[in-house]
Amino acid sequence: QVQLVESGGGLVQAEDSLRLSCVSSGRTFSSYVMGWFRQAPGKEREFVAAISSSGGTTRYADSVKGRFTISRDNAKNTVYLQMNTLKPEDTAVYYCGEAVTPWLATTPESYSWGQGTQVTVSS
Repeated sequence: QVQLVESGGGLVQAEDSLRLSCVSSGRTFSSYVMGWFRQAPGKEREFVAAISSSGGTTRYADSVKGRFTISRDNAKNTVYLQMNTLKPEDTAVYYCGEAVTPWLATTPESYSWGQGTQVTVSS
């Protein structure tokens, strides 16, 4: 079973930036759509961004469009989430996921997950 390990979370102030990384142990990482989701306390896990296996196609939630960028380096089995102009409402645990579908799914059940990394944005 593939293991996904996220890193890069932390405590930052509003308007700051963070870059999250997720390394996959899978030998066929380059074959999979990858995604980022987040879950705030008391809320459901929500879609943030997804990227195609080649990296040529991306998809974003409206709430992060223009501020976040998803990318991947298939040679390093790594997917990234660059987060700029962070807001307090971006505070959540961020999860990296490997899609079980060949399309850029936006539902949590379409992914298998890492353990998450906490992002806290203070105002």
